[in-house]
Amino acid sequence: IKKMAVVQKHWRATFERVEKFISDTYFTDVNLRGRLYPESVPVTSLKAFKVEQVISFEDAVLRLKSATEVDLNYRIGPTWTTHWFECKLDIPAGWTGRRVRFRWDSGCEAMIWTNGKPLQGLTGGDVQHRYDFTLTDSAQGGESFCLYIEAAANSMFGAGMNGMINPPNPEQYYAIRRAEVAVFDVDVYSLLMDLRVLLSIAKSIPQTSHRAFEALYKANEIINGCTTFSSEQLQVLHKSATDFFQETNGSAQLKIHAFGHCHIDCAWLWPYSETIRKCARSWASQILLMKKYSSYVFACSQVQQLAWVKEHYPSLFDDIKEMVKSKQFLPVGGTWVEMDGNIPSGEAFVRQFLYGQEFFRKEFGLSSTVFWLPDTFGYSAQLPQIAVQAGMKYFLTQKISWNLTNKFPHNTFMWEGLDGTSVLTHFPPADTYGSDGSAADVLKTESQFKDKGRSRSAILLFGHGDGGGGPTEDMLESLKRLGDVDGIPKVTQGGSPQAFFQEVEDKDKSNLCAWKGELYLELHRGTYTTQAQIKKYNRQVEFLLHQVEFLLSLCASQQGYVKGFSKEMSDLKTVWHKMLLNQFHDVLPGSSIEKVHVEVKEIYEKDIIPSLTLLQDDLLRRIVNKHSEKHNIESSCLVFNSLAWERREVVNVPLSSSQTHSSHDKTDELKSAQKLSNGDVIAMTQCPGVGYAELAVIEEYDKVSVTEVGSTFVLENAIVKATVTSDGVVSSLLYKKTRREAVAPSSVANQMVIFDDVPLFWDAWDVMEYHLETRCPLLGECVSIQERGPLRAAVSFTLRISKDSTINQVISLEAESPILHFDTQVDWHESHKILKVEFPVNVKSLDATYEIQFGHVKRPTHFNTSWDQARFEVSGHKWVDLSEYGFGVSLLNDCKYGHSTRGSVMSLSLLRSPKTPDGNSDMGKHSFSYGIMPHEGSFQDANVIQYAYNFNSPLLLQTVKNKSSLGPPDTKHSKHDLVHSLFTSSNPAVILETIKLREDLVEDCLVVRFYESFGAHSTSTITSSVNFTSFKRCSMLEECDGFEEWSGSFEVQMHPFEIVTYKLLF
Repeated sequence: IKKMAVVQKHWRATFERVEKFISDTYFTDVNLRGRLYPESVPVTSLKAFKVEQVISFEDAVLRLKSATEVDLNYRIGPTWTTHWFECKLDIPAGWTGRRVRFRWDSGCEAMIWTNGKPLQGLTGGDVQHRYDFTLTDSAQGGESFCLYIEAAANSMFGAGMNGMINPPNPEQYYAIRRAEVAVFDVDVYSLLMDLRVLLSIAKSIPQTSHRAFEALYKANEIINGCTTFSSEQLQVLHKSATDFFQETNGSAQLKIHAFGHCHIDCAWLWPYSETIRKCARSWASQILLMKKYSSYVFACSQVQQLAWVKEHYPSLFDDIKEMVKSKQFLPVGGTWVEMDGNIPSGEAFVRQFLYGQEFFRKEFGLSSTVFWLPDTFGYSAQLPQIAVQAGMKYFLTQKISWNLTNKFPHNTFMWEGLDGTSVLTHFPPADTYGSDGSAADVLKTESQFKDKGRSRSAILLFGHGDGGGGPTEDMLESLKRLGDVDGIPKVTQGGSPQAFFQEVEDKDKSNLCAWKGELYLELHRGTYTTQAQIKKYNRQVEFLLHQVEFLLSLCASQQGYVKGFSKEMSDLKTVWHKMLLNQFHDVLPGSSIEKVHVEVKEIYEKDIIPSLTLLQDDLLRRIVNKHSEKHNIESSCLVFNSLAWERREVVNVPLSSSQTHSSHDKTDELKSAQKLSNGDVIAMTQCPGVGYAELAVIEEYDKVSVTEVGSTFVLENAIVKATVTSDGVVSSLLYKKTRREAVAPSSVANQMVIFDDVPLFWDAWDVMEYHLETRCPLLGECVSIQERGPLRAAVSFTLRISKDSTINQVISLEAESPILHFDTQVDWHESHKILKVEFPVNVKSLDATYEIQFGHVKRPTHFNTSWDQARFEVSGHKWVDLSEYGFGVSLLNDCKYGHSTRGSVMSLSLLRSPKTPDGNSDMGKHSFSYGIMPHEGSFQDANVIQYAYNFNSPLLLQTVKNKSSLGPPDTKHSKHDLVHSLFTSSNPAVILETIKLREDLVEDCLVVRFYESFGAHSTSTITSSVNFTSFKRCSMLEECDGFEEWSGSFEVQMHPFEIVTYKLLF
């Protein structure tokens, strides 16, 4: 380059000079950017038609034959419609030897097709755009092309009205801003990328460094050298820039591993159906980039999305499999979706890994060793153990960088879970999973890396994300130039996330710090409560799946083999896949648009729940019929208990009770039963754990009563005595054995309270701490007695929240139960309010205990530190407990996840009413139940864990008349035969969580999963009524080597909160 006269340079003026020289907005008539496409011609012809639903390529081509010609005035819309185009292109004869691209900008998302194959995604508009598709690298001149374009009437981030996360505009239309064939000047592009990277370096390196000035002045020098813009001159200038980029680092620089990434939300501001197309658009684009850049590697998670592509785009999936073999397309994560990290049950977590790894093995012949969950709203303390037992010892995320109060102290560390299992964990220091590959993000990776001196390696994930898209050619060119530049950390492409973790493990593990327990996100706490109905269905279906798998195991145990159950297992797997999809981290938390939430509720109501109910009913009939035939009983009513302990409790019984036994063998009436005000009949019965029994009504029990005393109502049984006031609150709850009052002095429990709920920005996601300053108590009215005992006593009342919203609640107590029930119906029509219920209790403790997956965690009840203050709202599952020595109080629920315990006030978050991105979030009718349980001693000794399971899983009754010929009586029948239990555990700390058939049915066996629930070293003897032949502990993926001989039982030794899985062969 010819040196120019030395002049004094002003930083800002020089910087902006470079900016304008590569701008696509300013001075494009004379700058470099304006020469990128020196020649262009419009498309030769364009035909189009609109459809409301997604159709196949073949159908589209057929319809396009009769479609009309359109021009650039054609409008794409309204929102969520699909528009297909036939686009004919002709390359001018004079373009011989030129690189030619098709350029399309419809303002929305689109896909290019030809010959039935998706070729590349296109993203219109001004955000994360991708306009170009290469027709030929060297034109012959005169070629003709016919491309098909599938355009979706939505942008990369949906169609929010006046803002991305606002509810969609249903009448959004998009205009075609460009449809042309253009020459692409490779030399101009190379120099453009040089200048863009030089400018990024100059901007990002502190001006205290000489390299910032060298980069800027090199860019200025190049501009001065652009006089003729000839190809030869541009190549000389590119060589000058390359010389700068080849001034390399020393050997001790931080090493950054750059991986292409494309985070695609399975649903968020768009529905599931659009995500299927987003995956195809994004991954087709990445396949093209892989073919062009041999060192480019792309990390792809979420098995559901791969399964979608396999089903809907088989040719693209074949291309993906080839790129997996070449180690450029890297399947990571191994979970069905990137699920919510707080709300799913422990078993649901296990199935995410089980079905994810199963797909990877079947389709790609590999298993993931890296658990990949970059964008969810907190991480359960049991995830490390579950991940490791599913074959993953490494973990990547970055969401904790969003903490609002405290900055997390590490990027690379050992995350130790609840049971002590550790995973090597990395948070990419750039605090994003969608970098643009700029020098700014590379330098941020170094400056924000919190484990300097402990490790010299970090990850940078680059590529457009959330709405898909993935890396672009510009990003790859930028990172190529930043590979080893003096003043910039070293950037490597290639390898794999697994190789990164292995390198850190080998070199740095002994230097790394540890973080123990949950990774609590100090943001998005409202997601524990938003979309209450979806959360209710989630809990209901988790228990329904548990019950159906238990019944299927019972059927298999009766016949001694699993042959014949392939259809049932296939149906169950299909349901699990749909269930796991609905646990995606923007679906189950309730942070999607209304269209998504409506679809998800329909999937539960019209598909998942009916399918499971049909399967359950069929299995129940099989078991009852087999029982009736075995014992020569004309008709049977059996009680089923899928939980692992014997239960004695009140159940609804069939009115036709000739098959029902009592202790006096009365079969024509139920003298000890109670008829309810709605006509139902209830009775006391009992059932063994993990089994069934003939319905036997218990006549002797400690009764419950209700008494009206002045303006209060007293519900009392042998265990507790509750006083309910005329306002519907509980003024007293006495634990009778110790005469201990559970309600705090001068306080009332079951206090409904409403708060203003206006977050800073993320409406559906966030409830902020200042909402606590707006507390407003609510009082009920019209309290009356509904049931008088002897099995259930109840009072009911109404509470008006506002002119539009009401609560109807039944407070009940059952015979022999320590739980005061609150069955609640709410008609909810509020805006930016949150409804909670408070229980001030007569207990003092620095910590409260919350159930999580396969265990529990303690969290502070005080605000001593900023870390404590940030936990003003936390997640929990079926129960929370506040105990001091010798006494405690537990809250139980059947579908709620948002909790807080401040001092001695325990509260449960019931409903929210955000308005974005779902403008009708939670509006309408809701029903849910919760309960309060005072207890003596610890919650472990008081069986709170078991009571909470019972609260969510009522005993199940099934009556079937056997119409077949009964034959002679079974002389071997005895009363003992009327009770059947598959398993028993000698230690209540060891919970049998799951009993199922092996997934692939290649072995005649059951799979059982236990966990240690008390937080102690525990030993339990597991016995079974089934005559198994052998058994062996296995992984969560149901793999093991060899078996031990069965001797009727086996002993399980467990450390605190350990999860163990066994296979038992028939």
